Amino acid sequence: MLIAATDLKARPATRPFLWIGLASILCFTPQHASAQAPAEFYQNKSIDLIIGYSPGGGYDAYARLLARHLGTHIPGNPRIVPRNMPGGGSRAAAQYVYNVAPKNGTVLATGDQSLALEQALGSGNIQFDTRQFYWIGNPISDNNTLVTWHTSGIRTVDEAKAREVPIGSTGADPSSQYPKVMNALLGTRFKVVLGYPGANEINLAMENGEVSGRGSNSWSSWKATKPDWLRDKKINILVQIGLSKAQDLPDVPLLIDLTQNPEHAEVLKLLSEPVAVGRPIFTTPDVPADRVKVLRDAFDATIKDPAFLEEARRLNLSINPSSGTELQQIVANIVDAPADAKASLARLLNPSEGR
Repeated sequence: MLIAATDLKARPATRPFLWIGLASILCFTPQHASAQAPAEFYQNKSIDLIIGYSPGGGYDAYARLLARHLGTHIPGNPRIVPRNMPGGGSRAAAQYVYNVAPKNGTVLATGDQSLALEQALGSGNIQFDTRQFYWIGNPISDNNTLVTWHTSGIRTVDEAKAREVPIGSTGADPSSQYPKVMNALLGTRFKVVLGYPGANEINLAMENGEVSGRGSNSWSSWKATKPDWLRDKKINILVQIGLSKAQDLPDVPLLIDLTQNPEHAEVLKLLSEPVAVGRPIFTTPDVPADRVKVLRDAFDATIKDPAFLEEARRLNLSINPSSGTELQQIVANIVDAPADAKASLARLLNPSEGR
């Protein structure tokens, strides 16, 4: 019903009641929508799963695996539709989900594990608060690696101190953070080459000799996406990033073990902590609590589903999950890390901002 302004002026005594009525009408639709039971809400719906990188890499592989199984565990059985949105080390996708996407539980996303760290450091143009996302779950917590191509002549961290080593990177994420911090604290000479949209493009650049290495990839992703490279020793794994060594990388040093300086060790620990975020799935702020619970429960059920685990095995994708509530706390801990460590790491990653 439309109410003309002239009608409001003609009957001033009733104006408060009309505004109350208008407020009730305007508020009815969203309140009714949020009051829907999740099964009713998700019936015949699609859920977009926004992937912050181009197809073919580890984030893409895990997201698409989840997309094929997650919907069967959500009441109403919605279809999960993967959509790649590369750019800025997955910042473009995160900003879309935070600022543009519907806030009703019909959009999920995966973005770089370092997003919370970037926020903590105040780096770049972060237009979102990672603590306000609802974190749904993470299928794999695994160490990251920095590697060089087998023809580069660089097989160890010490050799990377002797000459310049071009390293491919997607943006302001671990693929540039690790080599930058190693240069500053350990004396390596990595030259970070920014702007690659995803893993496949960096891998191709290594094969073509455009760059000599790759700034970051998880150990599980290498095993899943390039087992032939590991078999044929096409890459040299210089360092692994995490808080403890991967069982099948006993001879590759941890980044946190490469310094004896206590202050540097604190910085390297903060840089290493986001590996626990893994390949996360999250949704927008402001999703109704019952839908968040349904999505988290569906994730927990999916990672125990025999069909999901069998497909993961066939794809050589390791599963070492974290729940949504665990992820929510991990992200908060990173953002709220000690100020001194955050300030030191921020200066290393953005030296021009510290002057």
